[in-house]
Amino acid sequence: MPPLWALHAIPFFLLGLILMYVFAFRIQLLPMFGGYTAGAFPALTLAFVGDVLTHSILPALSIVLVATGGWALAMRGMMVTTQGEDYVTFAEAKGLTRFTVFLRYCVRNAILPQTTALALALGNILSGPCWWRSSSATRVSGRSSFTPSGKTTTSSSRGSCFTVIVALGVATLLLDVIYPLLDPRISYRRT
Repeated sequence: MPPLWALHAIPFFLLGLILMYVFAFRIQLLPMFGGYTAGAFPALTLAFVGDVLTHSILPALSIVLVATGGWALAMRGMMVTTQGEDYVTFAEAKGLTRFTVFLRYCVRNAILPQTTALALALGNILSGPCWWRSSSATRVSGRSSFTPSGKTTTSSSRGSCFTVIVALGVATLLLDVIYPLLDPRISYRRT
């Protein structure tokens, strides 16, 4: 648990700087800055998309690692709460194995709120790099979106907000599709 506490306590932009120091400066495995390689022509080609994805690894990784720490701590708290419920005690009294009680009773009921938090964090992955990259002085939409209003156009701010809204909407839609698979009590059929 201490590594997870540490991940949860570090802000994602600070963890991003640490990851940038290790993977971009020391090891030189990933690019240090920018949304794509300087001089590259933005186009819908496989090479350019791969270049953009390579540049987005560090910001996304910093956000995912911090979210994983918070998710694991919250899951631990939900598991402790669930293990004290009456239906878990009843399942243990029936003589079910600890593994069966753990998976079928505890994890299944504790994972629903965590799945919701994870889906909303996935939406944050798209909005987080805008903030992270704006603080690291790169030339992507984050820098132009969060400068003082006198120096930017409203269309870039609206585009950034629209991207975040669409990302959260898609994450919520996927969550609604996955819920019946996680918990059979949830159904969208008419009764």
